[in-house]
Amino acid sequence: MLDIAELITFIKVAETHSFSDAATRLFVTQPAVSKRIAALESNLGVKLFDRIGRQVQLTEAGIRLLPKAKKMAEDLEDIKRSMTLQMQDVSGELRLSTSHHVGLHRLPDSLKRFQQDYPSAQLEIEFTQSEEAYQDVLKGHAELAVITLSNKENSLLESIPIWSDPLTCVVSKDHPLTLLDQISLVDLAEYPCVLPNKNTFTRQIAEQVFGKQGLKPQVRMNTNNLETLAMLVSIGWGWSLLPSTLVDDRLTVLNFPELNVERKLGVLHHKQKTLSRAANAFITLLKQASH
Repeated sequence: MLDIAELITFIKVAETHSFSDAATRLFVTQPAVSKRIAALESNLGVKLFDRIGRQVQLTEAGIRLLPKAKKMAEDLEDIKRSMTLQMQDVSGELRLSTSHHVGLHRLPDSLKRFQQDYPSAQLEIEFTQSEEAYQDVLKGHAELAVITLSNKENSLLESIPIWSDPLTCVVSKDHPLTLLDQISLVDLAEYPCVLPNKNTFTRQIAEQVFGKQGLKPQVRMNTNNLETLAMLVSIGWGWSLLPSTLVDDRLTVLNFPELNVERKLGVLHHKQKTLSRAANAFITLLKQASH
């Protein structure tokens, strides 16, 4: 098998008629040039140069090899240029998994910008729950997940926080808790609430806060649809923890610092998977959108 470095060295010696000049152009030593030419001659079983005094001249075999060697060098450069262009081109499929809430409230601008900037890329989006999107990345079903980030680290996954998503404790306008000047967790535990399912990061946050005081929230209903939770709170089914983006004039925010906690929303990818250019481009757009 021919060594490309030996062929390029052969071309430079042929062009300069000098081992020392070829060494200078190739940024190697003259002995290195001599070694490469000797190896090439040994590999081909022919003599490529005649050395007459200080003159270096191609043999008949060398004359025949030169155009073929130049063609091989040109083909190699074409391959390098082609790969460089491909790596600069953001194309192919990007599989993205996201929660309904994040997808609706945080992603529209980035999704629109991505399609405008990278029309050759094909974006496949799975709208699900944050916990399922997390598993999609872990199992390799999705390249990226844009979700509520877990507060538990996984050595296989890289979490990149993008947005802060404060959770506020809310009730309906006519809820009895709105009449209290000061509210404790004990007061809150006496009233029913509507919260996301047990496996969700938001539910875990709430139960951790109550658990520190040996309390449990009275969960009247579970649903992972935050818009549905907001509706249930507004009709008096109980208090809840909702992102500030969903708080409107139907709801009253309780001054409850212990439960006014902050979630981190962001993007997740597998550490053992080399990210595509499309994935890197999308992460860059997300970071730009958060500023």
